[in-house]
Amino acid sequence: MFAGQASRLWWLCLLSLTVMRILVCAWLPLTPDEAYYRIWALAPALGYFDHPPMVAAFIKIGQILAGDTPLGLRLLGPLSAGLGTVFLAYAARDWALLRGKDAAQAMGSALKAAVLLNATLALGVGCVVMTPDTPLVFFITLFVWAFVRLVRTQNGAWWLAVGAAAGLGFASKYTALLPVAGLGVWVLLTPLGRGWLKTKWLWLGGVSAILCASPVIWWNATHHWASFLKQGGRVGDWHPAKMLTYFSELVGGQVGLATPGIFVFFVAGVYLLLRQKEAVSRALFCMVVVPVLVFVQHAVGARVQANWPVVLYPLLALAGTLPVWRWWKGASCLGFALSAFVIVQALFAPLKASAHIDITLRQMGGWAAFVQSLPTDSPLIADDYGLAGELAFYSKSQQPVIAVEPRWALFNLPHTACAEGYLVRGHKQGDDPERAGFHVLARLPVVTRMRASQVADTYSVYKVSLACTGADGAQNAVVLPLRKRAQ
Repeated sequence: MFAGQASRLWWLCLLSLTVMRILVCAWLPLTPDEAYYRIWALAPALGYFDHPPMVAAFIKIGQILAGDTPLGLRLLGPLSAGLGTVFLAYAARDWALLRGKDAAQAMGSALKAAVLLNATLALGVGCVVMTPDTPLVFFITLFVWAFVRLVRTQNGAWWLAVGAAAGLGFASKYTALLPVAGLGVWVLLTPLGRGWLKTKWLWLGGVSAILCASPVIWWNATHHWASFLKQGGRVGDWHPAKMLTYFSELVGGQVGLATPGIFVFFVAGVYLLLRQKEAVSRALFCMVVVPVLVFVQHAVGARVQANWPVVLYPLLALAGTLPVWRWWKGASCLGFALSAFVIVQALFAPLKASAHIDITLRQMGGWAAFVQSLPTDSPLIADDYGLAGELAFYSKSQQPVIAVEPRWALFNLPHTACAEGYLVRGHKQGDDPERAGFHVLARLPVVTRMRASQVADTYSVYKVSLACTGADGAQNAVVLPLRKRAQ
């Protein structure tokens, strides 16, 4: 993409960044969500209660390459971030050429888009922690790259790639529908878009998208639409009295995930899209504004999780190339520094703060030592999915781990109708396991999860039995797969 020495420097920087991220993946402890997604990969399915299956596919590939280890679970995060960066740079270059920029300016736009995206916390930290956002960001990047190629070449066959990327994005996370809907608005409202409606290619692109998304649709159709209903049910949340709180959380979350300087470039870039006349700019504006309107509408009556708008970050990184302010390098350096600080804090905890403030302590701190401190003479039981995943991953013995929660009924895992063991419950769950379907035989001392001298969380431990009479707890109790190799 770049010529001569610039090309070698570009690839060296991207390779070095990817290698550093891979090393971080191997060192970081698992978060509860990652431990839960690990179970997905070990119980393959075309869909799951919480999300589509692409995150499980990413983890499974990593496990094949690097084992059932933190690195194996996360390996495709840095790799997809590196490959996605290349596609984003090509998209930025092609878009700059469409706007009449010369080759040198186009290369500058490519570099700027790549740096802006990688300097966000959403990618800088997000690609070393495996979540559904990891494949989502990758496929949305492919989606916008294929669309830019379509406009630049006017070759309708690119609609097949646009559709496939959209379908695979949907198979990663349902929020992929939002920028795709924005593209649909562009198709309907612009002469160029309506022109594609008269060709076979746009319709074949739609077929390509449906084919890629069809496994998720089929799984939902055969599982009472469980995942669609769970995610779609959020629309029914309505607390307008908290509108200002939710809206401030939405904006504050994006300032944090994008980092402050890059957030300014994102916002300014979207504004400047309105001043551009060519097709890609108008399409990008639609693909950003439609999801933003959805998130703002949702924030009127319910909380928008900070990571939901991450689906827009590849598009925003392209828009962020429009402002000509020279301090984009400083904003990016700040972003990289913040990402580095979060990772260093997760690994070495130089800053001593409570778990309420330090999310790395709350999510990652002390899991291995905590799990190994629990009794080993009976199965461990958890009615929180993340805690159950951590118990299954960090247990050094062959001690069974039983997860009890309605979502587990949808997994292809061994079910147990009744069992006796040690129930581990975080204090946020309350201290009344009888009400949750367990018969308490004894209560053990409270166990604390710590990182160095900092308390991450405290847990109640009970000796319990699960009823064998068809209670919900027994119906939804499954035995989780342990690590094949002791840590």
